[in-house]
Amino acid sequence: MPDEQMANFGGQPATAAGPPPTPSAPPSPAARPLDTIDRSILRMLQTDGRASIRSVAERVHVSRANAYARINRLIDDGVIRGFSALIDQERAGQGASAYITLKIVQNSWRTVRKQLTALPGATHIALVSGDFDVLLLVHTKDNRELRELVLTRIQSIPEVLSTRTLLVFEETDLGPEEE
Repeated sequence: MPDEQMANFGGQPATAAGPPPTPSAPPSPAARPLDTIDRSILRMLQTDGRASIRSVAERVHVSRANAYARINRLIDDGVIRGFSALIDQERAGQGASAYITLKIVQNSWRTVRKQLTALPGATHIALVSGDFDVLLLVHTKDNRELRELVLTRIQSIPEVLSTRTLLVFEETDLGPEEE
């Protein structure tokens, strides 16, 4: 991503004489340090998001009330953003997976992100630095559907300058790190 675009990512003008800053999302509160119990709870929930409060409390050696309060604090602080299921995309009928790199028009990230989130099969979108601006992970039924998604949906977004598609041959989900 060009340096000028990086400088303007947070809504601040690229130069002192530039336009006034555009309104952006409110700043995130400062991250609260996590202790070893919090980190243990997070690892446990990453492994099993359906774990009961009782089993969490037993595994980290705290009371159920303490475990409950800690999990709620982690949710309220935005550390835990949600709970979800890990999907085997092939077994779910999504046999083709690809990372798609996109070069986009400078300062169009928010517009492009909004359009990419509406794409069927899009599971991860990231603004990145380097030779391209956006990294998109998609899962589709087959290569024909993937081709259609890239050539007709993504490349028709006016702010997308170019794309490159990297087929995924095999995937492995990484679990939480062990201490």
